Formats: sequence, structure tokens, C-alpha cells
Amino acid sequence: GMRFNTIGVSDGISMGTEGMSFSLQSRDVIADSIETIMGGQWYDALVALPGCDKNMPGCLIAMGRLNRPALMVYGGTIRPGWMHGEKLDIVSAFQCYGQYLAGSIDEDTRKEIVKRSCPGAGACGGMYTANTMASAIEAMGMSLPYSASIPAEDPAKLEECVEAGRAIRRLLENDIKPRDIMTRQAFENAMVVVMALGGSTNAVLHLIAMARSVDVPLSIDDFQAVSDRVPFLADLKPSGKFVQEDLHSIGGTPAVMKYLLEKGLMNGDCLTVTGKTLAENLEPLPGLKEGQTIVRPIESPIKSTGHIQILKGNLAPEGSVAKITGKEGLQFTGPAKVFDSEEDMLHALEEKRIDKGDVVIIRYEGPKGGPGMPEMLTPTSAIMGAGLGSDVALMTDGRFSGGSHGFIVGHITPEAQEGGPLALVRDGDRITIDAESRRIDMEVSETELAARRAAWKAPAYKATRGTLFKYIKNVKSASEGCVTDE
Repeated sequence: GMRFNTIGVSDGISMGTEGMSFSLQSRDVIADSIETIMGGQWYDALVALPGCDKNMPGCLIAMGRLNRPALMVYGGTIRPGWMHGEKLDIVSAFQCYGQYLAGSIDEDTRKEIVKRSCPGAGACGGMYTANTMASAIEAMGMSLPYSASIPAEDPAKLEECVEAGRAIRRLLENDIKPRDIMTRQAFENAMVVVMALGGSTNAVLHLIAMARSVDVPLSIDDFQAVSDRVPFLADLKPSGKFVQEDLHSIGGTPAVMKYLLEKGLMNGDCLTVTGKTLAENLEPLPGLKEGQTIVRPIESPIKSTGHIQILKGNLAPEGSVAKITGKEGLQFTGPAKVFDSEEDMLHALEEKRIDKGDVVIIRYEGPKGGPGMPEMLTPTSAIMGAGLGSDVALMTDGRFSGGSHGFIVGHITPEAQEGGPLALVRDGDRITIDAESRRIDMEVSETELAARRAAWKAPAYKATRGTLFKYIKNVKSASEGCVTDE
């Protein structure tokens, strides 16, 4: 085999900086670069070894476009760090800044948390975007069983790499291609696993983009339909207490899928990269360990329906994505506190200008406005750390990291840069987020909105040349997966 590399943006490094604008677009740069090498050098098949949020969907989008035999080996999850008997992970490092601002920890403790949060190699350890996408892709049949849950430093990862060689040979011999595996039903299976595990809202964007690469129709409304029928079962970080390595110790992704299959929530007839169906792969593998407390039984779920909710309303006519785990309550009404950037909002938090009951709006952070729809982990972590997590809501046309939790609504479309209603909100407007009726609305009359719209001018793009400018020119909305090749 011939080896080639591509790029990767680490969100752990870019988070909270302007570098975050490059993160989502890296997915499409990765897809383009793999397609370029595979196409230009006429390779017959592809084994991709990605390890982070954007890299996995980037690889899968390329596989879908090329439609040559392919499979993915996930780099694997990181092991948790420890301090005073408590598990730490990357989000502990982000949240300790808010705790430090709130005065609940001192600077030395903060430094110690940062130092111990990431003890080795691997992707962020909770059910954040990387582990969510790895689980979704395994459920879809595009990686081998256990790929999503074997930790990066586990010797079993090496065995998986050896097995991948045999598997890709079988795929070539039998001419099984990505479009034979990445069917509508396979995407349904992926969505089911994302819901049951409490996965990241980024899965909505990425699965839609992956589906578009193989011409499978998939929309945000399909996520709502799956969310309505699949309970949220796994007590994993960020909203729970366990990490992916813990999940692996009780049977891993296959055990979870075996359980969901037994309960009639998944389709076992889908073809996978083993050349067998999902049900055939799972049949000889062990189920969930007796007495485990990480994955709840369907009879007593954490939440009886999915945590990912698609909200529409006069603030998001084309939809938005909320992560509602049930711990926050189902409704939130309050006055808007409007910020035109993430930085402005953080200054306001430092100056204690954000009060309990506020609906914090961070806008002009969408695919074109951001640009690149940056993730708002720093604001959510700072709000949580400052002890306001259950008392304020956060809304944005940007994204939320898989590490975010609290009452949050992201992916609001149309985005502010394109003149969406979010651009027209002013401080003090009453905003209601209602997870039961699945609406987000502002209490502003049509006449007032029309007057504001007439006075509104689109701000200048933040990039005028280079890769981000190309992205602004080509990117579709969040509800369309932020694809760049249509």
C-alpha cells in the first residue's frame, strides 16, 4: 500500500481563538485532499486513519465521492486524567477557567487541572464530537467492530490495524464500495446510536454532509424523527460522568448496538466493511456487562426521547439544533443579551454583566459570518464554571463543541450574516426556547421586525482572500451540512 497524509486542525489548540474559523472548513479540505490524491494517483482502495472531530467526516465524505472500496480505522479515545480521585478530561481544562474566575479554585489548582487533563494520545475522552462520529461511523458499517471504543493506547488498536488489511482485501475482492454500505438505512442506524449515547450536535452537520456525498437524502427533520423514537441511555460526559474508555470496558460500541438491535431500534440487515451484515457482526460478540451502570435499560432511560432537538420558530425559520438532556428543564424565557462575537460575550462575563435569567445570543458566528461556524466551547465552559449553567440560555448561529452542556441552541439558520432573524434581535427582546413545542421565538411584532430589517446592513466578510474566503463563497447553510461542493 501507498501512504499519504492530510491535514488536521486540533480544536483543543484552536478553541477560543480566531483559529477556530479554520476548524470546520478543515473537514472539506481533508475531503478534497483525499479525493485529489486518490483520484490523481488512481489508487484502488483506501484505509483512512483519522482521530479527531472533522477528520472522520472528512475521510467519509471523500470515500463517498470516490466510491472505491474503503474503510476507516479510528485513532481511538484518550484515557482519562486523574486528580484527587476525580476523572479529568479536556473539558475539565476548559471549565477550570470559569471556576477560577468565579473564585472557586485558585491559580495553582487551575494549572494542575490543565496539566493532568490529557495524560496521553487519543481523541477527547467523553461522548464529544470525535467519539460521537467514530460511534456513528461504526454503526453505519464503515469501520470494524470496536473501532470506536478501543482506546488509542490499547494494544487491541494494533490488532484492529492488522484486521483492517484483511478487511480491505475482502472489500476489493468482492467489489464492495462505500455506496453499498452508506445507505439511507445505515444513516438511520448511525442517528440511533448518536441519540442513545447522547452524542454531539455536530453529528447533525457531519452526517448530513456525509449523506450528501453519496446522494442519500437526509435532513434535520430526520434527526427529529429519530430523536422522537430513541431514548437517551448513556451516562457519558459531558452531561454524565463516564468516558469512552469506561464504555469500552463494559462491551464497547458493539455491546450497545447489540442491545439496541435486540430492542428493535436498529436495522441488522445493513452491509458493513466486514462483508457481513451488522447483525452477523454482532451475533458472536458479548452484550453489555452484567451490573454495569453506564448504559441504562430502555425501561429507565436518562431521557425517554433523544437529547438532540430540532427547533424552529421566528428566530430560526430554517431550523436550529438544541442539545437538551432533560437536566436543564424544557422551557426558558428571558431577555436577550446580544453579542456580535464570542470575545464580546467573554468580556461581559468577566465584567459580571451577564445575569441569571438572560438569553445570551452570540451571532455573526455562522458558516459565512464566523467564518467557519466556530465552536462556542469557551463561552459555555465559562458560563458553567461561573455557576450560571442552569440560569442562562445560550443561542448562536455558530456551533457548540461536543463538550458543551447546559440550555443551548446552535446552528441557527438562516445565519445572521445572511440577514437571518438572529441579526435583528436587540438587547432586552423577550426570547422563549420551548423544547416541548420545539420552537424558539422572539416576542417582537412583525412591523417592528420589518423596520429593523430595512435598517439592517450585512457586515463585511471577515476574510477577503485565501481559504476562508473560498469557504465563505461556497459553503451551504448548517441545515444543509455546510457542504462546499454543491
